[in-house]
Amino acid sequence: MNITTFAKRLCLLVPLLLSPAAFAVEMMPSPPQLAAKAYVLMDASSGNVLVENNGDQRLPPASLTKLMTAYIATLEIRRGQIGENDPVTVSENAWRTGGSRMFIKVGSQVTVSDLLHGIIIQSGNDASVALAEHIAGSEDAFADVMNKTVADLGMTNTHFMNPTGLPNPEHYSSAHDMAVLARAIIHEDPAHYAIYSQKEFFWNGIKQPNRNLLLWRDKTVDGLKTGHTDEAGYCMVSSAVRDGMRLIAVVFGTNSEVARAAETQKLLTYGFRFFETQTFYQKGTELAQAPVWKGSTNQIKAGLAQDLTMTLPKGQLKKLAASMTMNPQLIAPIAKGDVIGKVEVKLEDKVVHSADLIALDGVEEGGIFRRMWDSIRLFFYGLFN
Repeated sequence: MNITTFAKRLCLLVPLLLSPAAFAVEMMPSPPQLAAKAYVLMDASSGNVLVENNGDQRLPPASLTKLMTAYIATLEIRRGQIGENDPVTVSENAWRTGGSRMFIKVGSQVTVSDLLHGIIIQSGNDASVALAEHIAGSEDAFADVMNKTVADLGMTNTHFMNPTGLPNPEHYSSAHDMAVLARAIIHEDPAHYAIYSQKEFFWNGIKQPNRNLLLWRDKTVDGLKTGHTDEAGYCMVSSAVRDGMRLIAVVFGTNSEVARAAETQKLLTYGFRFFETQTFYQKGTELAQAPVWKGSTNQIKAGLAQDLTMTLPKGQLKKLAASMTMNPQLIAPIAKGDVIGKVEVKLEDKVVHSADLIALDGVEEGGIFRRMWDSIRLFFYGLFN
């Protein structure tokens, strides 16, 4: 497919990471106003924030902290640093940790997998400390791992002091950062994400229910985590899928367990009713070929570094147009992943998003005669253009 054909086809598409604020939406109701200190509704595919109020405000996250504890544990499993069946010896420090509990016994051995279930489903502080000590040696060392991971994920309004979410003046997060973390959990490890949808977990003769009430009320909801302290109020991070579209809803600081479920449901209902998401091209798909000078080959394949995904108010697709331009005079050597062009998406005359086109493969420098010939051609090309 040549560049002109691609540009014409792309006019039917929508860009990466569009902001709904870019669209003049007719007859679209305002987002619901929630009885919560802060909240965010995010499209899980693109990462777009569709609705937010005080989304970047630093607030105590309570047991939402355990999303990071569990995320690091599954990351360590995927890296081969720990195994799901590894036995973890429960320390007295873990056993004595107050708050919600899995009811593990001091000196006993519990597998990593069981502790992970106890953290996610039962919100066990004791399980969180035991797994943190197993991974890093101590709570303080694990907090350092948590904060490095915070930086890696770009969570700019988060700092952790412990793996549990127990109150500490220097322990805080934001609704937006928790949505970013939830998105990473969902996309990076679908197998372990399935734990978040489990409604109960039986351990030590005690069956405890998942505190996410929406798992019982809405069959489209499949995660993630609740939290509560007197300081934080009632918090929740939830995700749901309807008709292939996944949304993430985060609420901080509601006044009851019932309220956090109800306010979260308002966000999800609004998002599914008035927005739509679609992926047209996946990263790495060849979209065009461009000419290369002085190379071992005279063409290079171009594509996108990220999926071409849209999130937008329903009915706005037909109002968008996009075009592609390639960098002038692409000269070898060109490495795979080098930026060689750009896609621009416009609403009327306003550019609402641009995305880099990258080289999908490399082109080495050509032989001496090819380089000399192309140098001559480029000279005359410059004279007449």
